[in-house]
Amino acid sequence: MNGRKEAIDIIKTSKKISSTQSWIQIETVLENGVIKTEDKYIKIIKILPINFSLKSELEKEAILNSYKLFLKTFNSKMQILIQSKKEDLSKHISCVKNHQKNENEKIKKISEKYISFINELNKNKKSSTKNYYIIIESKSYNKEVDNYENICCNELNEKYVKIKECLSRCGNMITEINEKAKIKNIYYYFFNTQNYF
Repeated sequence: MNGRKEAIDIIKTSKKISSTQSWIQIETVLENGVIKTEDKYIKIIKILPINFSLKSELEKEAILNSYKLFLKTFNSKMQILIQSKKEDLSKHISCVKNHQKNENEKIKKISEKYISFINELNKNKKSSTKNYYIIIESKSYNKEVDNYENICCNELNEKYVKIKECLSRCGNMITEINEKAKIKNIYYYFFNTQNYF
């Protein structure tokens, strides 16, 4: 009798659990890449970074000064998101193995060492690419205002242009993400990190 009561309690509890969609709070992705949530509009910007360590001391100083200026002048909320993705190196390994067939013994040994090195990198999750994003949001306006959605979208576009201008001075390439499929992928991998590695 006690076991039946516990089963009923579990069923009642599971009915209270809401769906993932209601937890994420995304209403829709607009055509211009702006994401409408329950209480605000947000935009995702992709950053292609520079290799800072390869720069000269003078260049590093100039980059840091440009970045400081960006942080001082951009006085809006933003989040920085970094996503790591494990690379599938199986095609590369099979290509090395194919080339290895026609080589002499010395090259074959070097190729074998190289393949074992790549397998070790893969096993330790060190062979990954990183994607860098900045997420910006619009201010909270009175939703009763005419063209509320247009005002928020225009504000986000202005912020994007400002970020692009400032971070381009640092040498970074900045692109806005407009396609719904790319936005969905970013969200998917954010909430499913175990599938990313």
